[in-house]
Formats: sequence, structure tokens, C-alpha cells
Amino acid sequence: MDNSDENRNKTVKYLYGASVQGIQDFIFQTNKLKEIVGASEIVADICTTAFKEYEKNGESIVRAAGNIKHIFNNKEDCEKAALNFPKKVMTMAPGITISQAVVKLKDDLSDYKNQADNLEKLLINQRNRQVRPMTLGLMAIKRSPATGLPAVKEEDNVLIDEASDKKEQYNAVKKLAERSFGINLTDKQIAYDIDKITGKNNWIAVIHADGNGIGNIVRAVGDDKEDMKRFSGMLDDITKIAANAAYEKVKDKFASKVIPLRPVVLSGDDMTLICRADLAIDYTKCFIEKFEKESKKQFETIVLKKTENQKLINQGLTVCAGIAFVKSSYPFHYAVHLAETLCSRAKNAAKKIDEKLAPSCLFFHKVQDSFVENFDKIAERELTPKPNLSFEAGPYYCGNRAMDIHKEKCTAKLDCLISGTTKLGGSSIKSHLRQWVEMLFDNIDAANQKMKRLRAVNRQAKDFDLEKYEKLNATDHVIIPFYDMLSLASILQTETKNKKED
Repeated sequence: MDNSDENRNKTVKYLYGASVQGIQDFIFQTNKLKEIVGASEIVADICTTAFKEYEKNGESIVRAAGNIKHIFNNKEDCEKAALNFPKKVMTMAPGITISQAVVKLKDDLSDYKNQADNLEKLLINQRNRQVRPMTLGLMAIKRSPATGLPAVKEEDNVLIDEASDKKEQYNAVKKLAERSFGINLTDKQIAYDIDKITGKNNWIAVIHADGNGIGNIVRAVGDDKEDMKRFSGMLDDITKIAANAAYEKVKDKFASKVIPLRPVVLSGDDMTLICRADLAIDYTKCFIEKFEKESKKQFETIVLKKTENQKLINQGLTVCAGIAFVKSSYPFHYAVHLAETLCSRAKNAAKKIDEKLAPSCLFFHKVQDSFVENFDKIAERELTPKPNLSFEAGPYYCGNRAMDIHKEKCTAKLDCLISGTTKLGGSSIKSHLRQWVEMLFDNIDAANQKMKRLRAVNRQAKDFDLEKYEKLNATDHVIIPFYDMLSLASILQTETKNKKED
């Protein structure tokens, strides 16, 4: 750091920025729930408790979601953080790397906006630089069979690497569950094993939700450090309140002592949760709707100087989600990856409706086999019976923005999916529709004949508007909603084991 500015101005300040990288890989490197939650809480604590010793004689602007922005009042404290904090982070979380940058500020902070922009550019450049990981070891060293990383201990004849050991010891499961549910818990209420989450069948759901419009809001409030500080705190609060409301929505649907929901990540605008499969749609719908309402409510308390920025934040935020329905034995990291992919797919579709603030929606998929591949391949193999026919009816929209402002464009409504699935679940037409869906892959003419007869002999056919599916051909582009309805109905109704709730 150059001392020339300090010689001219003894009260120059320093804006320090840090960005944690490799978070997802660190959290989901393992398939053990306890380690996953431990890893998530380690990452959360990196920005809060781990940085606490460096925050004296200064002011924190952002300390969440893997990002830190802190104003130091003197050079010495800033240098201490820059020299020591990365080592502390990489020791806490082996495998995590951290990028840092520092810019100078005038004492009155009149140049905060410009310097904050410069800091972001410097951080982007730093992220592109390779950092030697601390988890490398010699070729001849013993390694954990689960991760391939150097082993530091052995328990019950199993080699364990340093990162896995730290995650296992970081017992934050109860803390995260209480924050997610909004209640005090005993250890007996927490699902430490997947078997405690499954219900009448072996299906579970992995839900991943991520907020929309965050970047626009950050740019709007970034001119002022106080607004940025408030926004950062609000974001965590909004996500937590939405998760609490979603738990309240589904809590009456299970009678077990062990709660069949297990939060994995709840930080910033990110939420990842495992739950009993039949709870997933209701939980996610409530989370999305509450997230929208709460963000609008809280952001209305922020008063900005620019009118256009004020209008932007007064809209609040929206959120998209992905739900992967999988068997309880399915590798967890694959299920999380699928849920994140579905969430991204929902975001991409919603942005085509509104690029600045996409309407809220969710995408889901029920994994039918153990073949692991990207979702484009799954869609091509399972959801495209013929080149112009598609079972990919999502994403399904909900929330005020989708149902009010963009209701004409948001044609696939979540409420319609839920009501259609409910009707189909109690209908004799369900098995016939399943046969028709399977026939579309083999012989479209035979499928048309099947649909024609179904409409003629089944009185319930009129409830599902089947007429337009009677004369399908290979040239028409048609999206068929019944695959998703049948998938949901099977999850809600199928019983594969006699399991009493604890």
C-alpha cells in the first residue's frame, strides 16, 4: 500500500473486500448430511464470527453469503486482516479459497460509490487467479476413499481427510434447523438420517431456491454504505422468515416426533432443504410467496435518493426453485446438483418474461432411474416422446408478480398443477393416461386411438380437456401436462413399505 495518501491525509480509510470461492464444492463434497450441514455453517461463520477479530476500529458493510466488505479506519488493521484472514479461512475450511482486494477511501466517504465499484473489479480479477489449495499432499500419502484427499485420521478402519473431519466436528445441525423452522428443538426431533425423513414410500425431495433481482438491488443501494449494510442484513432475514412460514404451512401434515425436513443451506438468498417428498410442493410454494411479500415489505423501509432506484427496490425480490424427487438411496450430491440445475432452468425461462425481475416459479423432476447425466439429456430421453412433443410443462409460476403483473405470459400456473394432480389422483382415468403417455414414445397413431377411445368411454375425461390430445402428429409442437401430474400423483399416493411414523 502506498503511504503518499496518508502523508497528505492522516484520516484516509480503507475499503477491504473478500470473496469466498469453492463454496458449493466444499459443502456438497460428501453425501453425509451431518458433514453437509457442518460445511454450510462453517461457510456462514467465515463471514461472521471468523472475521469478528478484525472488525474493531472500522465498520462492516456486508458480511454474508461468502462476501465481506469492511471499512478500516487505519492501514495497520487492514494489513492485519489481509495477511491473516485468508489463512484462518483455509484452515477452518480446507478446500475453500478466498480472494481479497483493498481500495482507499476519503475520510468523508464521498468517493464510496466509485471506490466500491473499483473494489468489485479488483475482486473479479483476483478470482481469476489460481490459488494453491491447502489440501494437496504427497503422492505416497494415505488418502480418504470418500474424497481422494490426504487422510489425517482413521476411525473404524476408515480414513478421513481434514475437511471431512472439520465438517463432522462442526455440530451445527440443531442451530440451522431452529433457524429454518423458527422453533426450539430437541435432538430427538431432528432428522439425522435420511430414513427418518421418508414417509409411506422411499421418495424424498431436495429443494434448492435462489433469489432473483439481487444484482439490480445491489447496484441500486450500492451508492450508500448504510443502505448496503441494511440490505445485506435484510436478505438473511427475508430468507429465514420465508423458511419459517413454509415450515408452518406443512407442519400439520406429519405426526412424527422426528420432523421430516432437514435444512442444508439457509444463507443470503439461498435455501437448500431435504424433505419428505409429499411436502415439497406445498413447502416451496409457501416459501416463494412469503419471500416475495416479505422482501417487498422490508425494502419499502429503505429510502433512496434516486426515484428510479426507489421504484426498483419497492418491487421487492422474486425467487425461483428447483425440486429433485429422488429415492432415499440416490446419491445426495447428484440430487443437489439436479435441484440446482432445475432452479437455473426455471430462472432462464422466467427471465424471458422479465429480464430485470423474473417472476417466481419452480421446476421439478422425478428421477426414474439411476442413470446420472445432465438435465438436457434427461429431457431428451424422458420428456420428449417425439421431436415436437414435450412433457416439459414447467416451470410453474406462483407469487404476486407472476399472477398479477405477468399473468398472461405465465401460463403454467402452480395452482393449476396442484388442482389437476389432485383431480387425477382420485380418478379412474389415471392408469389410462399413464398408458397413453408410454404409447407416445412407440406409436403416435396407436396413442391417438387410445385417447379417442378413452374420451368415448370414460366420463371423467371431460374434466381434463383431452380433446386437443386426440389427433397428435409428429409436426405439431405440443406441450403435454400429464407427465408432471402423473409423477406428482405417484409420489403422493404410492406406498412401497409399511412404515409407521415415529
